[in-house]
Amino acid sequence: MKKLCALIGKYFGVLAVIFLVLGFVSPESFRWVLGKAGGISVLSLLLGVVMFGMGTTLSLHDFVLVLKRPKDVFLGAVAQFFIMPFLAYVLATVFQLSPALTVGVVLVGTCPGGTSSNVITYMSKGDLALSVTMTSVSTVLSPILTPAITYLLIGQRISFDPVGMFISIVQIVILPICLGVALRTFLPKLAAVATDYTPAVSALAISLIIAGVIGGSKAAILANVGIIFLVVILHNCLGYALGFAVAHFVGMPWKKAVALSIEVGMQNSGLAVGLAKAHFASMPTATVPGAIFSAWHNISGALLAWLYQNYLNPRFDPDYGKDQEEAAEGQLHTAN
Repeated sequence: MKKLCALIGKYFGVLAVIFLVLGFVSPESFRWVLGKAGGISVLSLLLGVVMFGMGTTLSLHDFVLVLKRPKDVFLGAVAQFFIMPFLAYVLATVFQLSPALTVGVVLVGTCPGGTSSNVITYMSKGDLALSVTMTSVSTVLSPILTPAITYLLIGQRISFDPVGMFISIVQIVILPICLGVALRTFLPKLAAVATDYTPAVSALAISLIIAGVIGGSKAAILANVGIIFLVVILHNCLGYALGFAVAHFVGMPWKKAVALSIEVGMQNSGLAVGLAKAHFASMPTATVPGAIFSAWHNISGALLAWLYQNYLNPRFDPDYGKDQEEAAEGQLHTAN
């Protein structure tokens, strides 16, 4: 079971694409994802499971870095909540998106960084500690900044309740994460066992959300398929590029720049889907950009990690190879 869960977590990007296709081909099989169970939204429950899984991987120590490297974390938060919302607004304006698609793209932009960014940063040999801290901080800030920035960008044209969105984020994100952190803090052995399975459970939960949203919006996707995919891809890839550009401009070392680039480009798009479903129910198409982004950014992240490992790091990272040399020296010393 552990091996199976490890495979599911490792190939989440592939799984997300498979479920995207399944949702499109057999939408009736995933309609229950958009329904309710016991009066509670199934989609919100699935997101809660994902956030709880994230919480079990965090500890209070992850937030200590805020005090040790406040400038890096502050820059990460500013970049996260400026670059992606700005790109969302520009893309929605340039491509003259419908109100529903505009809502979906803006929500993706205003949500915090996703946990996938930590995995991709690790694969890219970036600053993993900084990545984890930036994800944690942006998530904690999201109940305030996500509704506020969303209202600033579209609140004058499209009516919604920012306070209600704040409450939703607390319920869907903050409370499950706190439960996960509490489990790791007070029951560490149980949390250690849980972390063998939670990545796979989270991957399946996000994949089900993708399938449900894609199936429920099949007609709208067919009518706008080209524009939706183009905007999602541009949003994600420009986020990577501008995140790295900002890090380079302020003089961040290579590994930190890699972490910031990935953190900015990869969003908690599952949360964007949940918020669109809860607060823009009259616009079902608003959930589509987040669902497609969830599948796409795992594919692009894997490609970016490959690019960093095999092309960019060897050419531009001044510390490239030092880790391997130190490990080899340690092995030689142990052998001697």
